[in-house]
Amino acid sequence: MRRPQPRQHPSAHSRPQRSAGFTLVEVLVALAIVATALLAGVQATNALTRHAQREADVLLAQLCAENELAKVRLARQMPDVGDGTQACAQAGRQLAVAVHVRPTPNPSFRRVEAQVFDEGERPILRLATIVGRY
Repeated sequence: MRRPQPRQHPSAHSRPQRSAGFTLVEVLVALAIVATALLAGVQATNALTRHAQREADVLLAQLCAENELAKVRLARQMPDVGDGTQACAQAGRQLAVAVHVRPTPNPSFRRVEAQVFDEGERPILRLATIVGRY
């Protein structure tokens, strides 16, 4: 028969067991990395949204400006020098088009400029052309 071994205190000959898991510092570092990545993602998304809105604004403004310049060309007469403003509705939005007609050094030509503003009077786009005598 075997004789039972005497029991020894567990810490007498063994190393202390390390608990499985992460320390608080490791968790905080990981959290900071994730927060930084999420913040960069949000900023990129906001930039893309602003860019898409700006692109849509410019497209609508270009339609308005080209319409006003086409009206001047289709009138088949020399436009009078001066300024005017026209309303332009595009895609459910109200835009304002300021048309400026200026003389040129050659009296047979006029410079016509169309500048489009949004509802808040913020300029969006400016187009210009030269109109000649017909």
